[in-house]
Amino acid sequence: MAGHKLASRTQHRHLSVVLIAVAAASVAAACRATPAPPATTITANTWAVVDGRAIMRDDVERAFRRTGDASRTLSDDEALTAKLNILNDLIVQDILLAKARELKVEITAAELDTAYGEARKKTPDDAFQQELTRRNLTTADMREGLRRDLLAQKVIDQQVRSKVVVTDQEVTDFFNANRAQFNFPEEGYRIAQIVVTPVREPRPANRTGDDAATPQAAAAKAGMLMERLKAGTSFSELAMDYSEDPESAPRGGDLGFVPLSALKQAPPALRDAVLKAAPGTVNIVSAAGAHTIVLVVAHEAAGQRDLSMPAVRESILDTLRTRREQLLRTAYLTAVRSDAQVANHLARRLIESQGKMPSLQLATPGGK
Repeated sequence: MAGHKLASRTQHRHLSVVLIAVAAASVAAACRATPAPPATTITANTWAVVDGRAIMRDDVERAFRRTGDASRTLSDDEALTAKLNILNDLIVQDILLAKARELKVEITAAELDTAYGEARKKTPDDAFQQELTRRNLTTADMREGLRRDLLAQKVIDQQVRSKVVVTDQEVTDFFNANRAQFNFPEEGYRIAQIVVTPVREPRPANRTGDDAATPQAAAAKAGMLMERLKAGTSFSELAMDYSEDPESAPRGGDLGFVPLSALKQAPPALRDAVLKAAPGTVNIVSAAGAHTIVLVVAHEAAGQRDLSMPAVRESILDTLRTRREQLLRTAYLTAVRSDAQVANHLARRLIESQGKMPSLQLATPGGK
């Protein structure tokens, strides 16, 4: 089991948290052919066009300031890599927001107020305003970014997650096939993690191929991930998209059951991030330029479990729902993006200029 390997991990392999995101069903119904979008005037500040809708440089810069670690200084290459990743996220988000308009999905003022209050509840007003100033952002910028995130998530919830069904028979079959997993010889914890290292990985295992290669890039990436978690982004989705641990990233960061004896052999900071945290708490552990975002999913006592225990049945349901949601969500997003007409002008310009940001002012019609 993956958890038994914890004691032998280096400090470049760490642990983190919650909220399983969403998935898709009825992909064919959601992915219709669309008419050709109108031509768009392209300038150097047009970084992408999605079905005729422009994503401008300012949109990416604002999202970069909102989600990045303002205390870290990045090289030009590191900053552009981060912005390319953000641009890709904004392209997918734009497609989902178009779906929201089509489906008449909305975020109410009360929903936005609640989410905004939750995102900043641990930050005093003065400190929050100082942070906004440091990032060159306004309260309106933060609220609009959060609104877009919530709206995209709501579309996925409606079109995908709400349609995932797990039957009683599937739960029973899973328990019978994995009975040994429910016999805990000692006390332990269920843990998830997102790992960010400061070195180039030989083969990135996450879905986006994102890989921090320097201490500065690793710190900025870890800060971005923490900001997105605070904003309510699914931990498992972030792990699959950005974690640099090849073993746990494909599973949404899940390490399964980790025995107490293994945890006691972990580095002190990592050990304490688990043993001193309540289930559901997110912590970040940093050492030697590497960062691990840690979540204790559950604390388990020793002993044999069976299906008569509600916690066992709920755990299996969560596992099966998560697997299906991850599969269908990936299929849904792949399908809707393939149906959209997308031109990533920033990526093309960087390739053509061998990684240097061109300053040419273009004036050509957009296209696929």
